[in-house]
Amino acid sequence: MLLSSLTYRPPLGATVKEFPFALPVIKKLRQLDFTAPVTLLVGENGAGKSTLLEALACAANSVTVGAESLRSDKTLAHARALGKCFRLSWSKKTYKGFFLRAEDFFGYAKATARLRTEMKQRLGEIDEEYQGRSETAKGYAKMPFAGQLAALESRYGDGLDAQSHGESFLKLFQARVSPGGLYLLDEPEAPLSPMRQIAFLAMLKQMTAQGSQFVIATHSPIILSHPGAAIWSFDDPPIKTVAYQALDHVQLTKSFLNNPEAYLGKL
Repeated sequence: MLLSSLTYRPPLGATVKEFPFALPVIKKLRQLDFTAPVTLLVGENGAGKSTLLEALACAANSVTVGAESLRSDKTLAHARALGKCFRLSWSKKTYKGFFLRAEDFFGYAKATARLRTEMKQRLGEIDEEYQGRSETAKGYAKMPFAGQLAALESRYGDGLDAQSHGESFLKLFQARVSPGGLYLLDEPEAPLSPMRQIAFLAMLKQMTAQGSQFVIATHSPIILSHPGAAIWSFDDPPIKTVAYQALDHVQLTKSFLNNPEAYLGKL
């Protein structure tokens, strides 16, 4: 284990009546103990899963993937304020890892594709600009752009934009995850088909065996099934650990799949 606990110290004054401090799950928050390499946050929309995860990322000073810095992103001002009230305890402090939201992944894939195109365009421009000059001079001019392009292709192959969203998400995940890191993921199932979600579970198992820790907000019954994960329910504050089979997400999904007509007939 890396991160062992989170303690919440509410702010003083009228601030506690404002978002996000007024959320029921935050008002009843005191201490959370991380007892498993994978902790899964589950609950209805608006329950506070993403808010707590964002604040945890700010408190842990996580790096982001495909988005602004946590310190400058205006959409995360509330998370920074809440994160200042968190006290984190570590069994082993790590600076590896990242914070990733589903929407950040799509932005990162687009930015990577744009950079790749720009590098190729610049290399072509240098060929024209250096016509009649020595290959050595041309090689020196190309070096920084060729180096960046080679690094991108080494990490992502033909590019994240060359595959489906699910394939490119898994490629990004494989390329950026390293052993011994803390990874905070918000709804990673968004770009993943059910089969890709199972592949994602296999990656989680591999990375936790190498000392990494994950905290994941999710609605996916597949991801929620990760063996040995601690599942925290946000639906009835305070946050509490819930067994997989007892989750509303799981029970409703099973009920629907067993008899979809019973639900579709009421639409």
